[in-house]
Amino acid sequence: MSGPDADRDPGADRGGAEQAATVEEDAEAERDPGALAALGEPARRALYAFIAAQGRAVSRDEAADATGMKRATAAFHLDRLVEDGLLDAGFARLSGRTGPGAGRTAKLYSRARRPIDVSLPPRRYALAGEILASAVEEAQRRAVPVGEAVSRAAERAGRQVAAGGGDLTGVLAGLGYEPRDLGPGETQLANCPFHELVVRHRELVCTLNLHLLRAVLAELGAPARARLDPADGRCCVTITTG
Repeated sequence: MSGPDADRDPGADRGGAEQAATVEEDAEAERDPGALAALGEPARRALYAFIAAQGRAVSRDEAADATGMKRATAAFHLDRLVEDGLLDAGFARLSGRTGPGAGRTAKLYSRARRPIDVSLPPRRYALAGEILASAVEEAQRRAVPVGEAVSRAAERAGRQVAAGGGDLTGVLAGLGYEPRDLGPGETQLANCPFHELVVRHRELVCTLNLHLLRAVLAELGAPARARLDPADGRCCVTITTG
């Protein structure tokens, strides 16, 4: 692609679209999972979905055309997706040629190489899997009932999650519970991060939720208690104070 508005790689003359997915690696291997909130923005979600479906690197012009955005708007959102760790970026000549007359390099985008579990509202099935696997191992090793082992494993996980400290609302939000203040003394959890498991194994997962959250409260020293309060459309646990 040539012209005054083309992107230029200040560093090198890379040839061939085969190098389009060359990644500008970030020094940090992992980024905050909260970056996935970027996909709540419709323009970024549309750009991410288009690029993820291509299976190859995509230019700003192609992404803008496919999503009906102005090029400058698409460029802004694409670069934000790179910053959030959802896309990788690199430079290549779309012509596939090198040398004089080959045209300028273009900035290209591809889905990030690291695995990303995108779910809206938030789900935490990896955490549930760790808790349940730990519980099964303990039940086999110590010959204790599975329900007791799940409770103990959930408590350990809750203490680990809250070990870094922070405010209760922030920790609950980080776990995907979407806390809602209903007024003095009561916090309702609008989302269950283990929703699909609850559909099939309600009693087991509600037990997991209860003991996980009780341990979080204890670790944070929060003057509150977690109690079972099942209802459709939200978590089965409510947080109360006083």
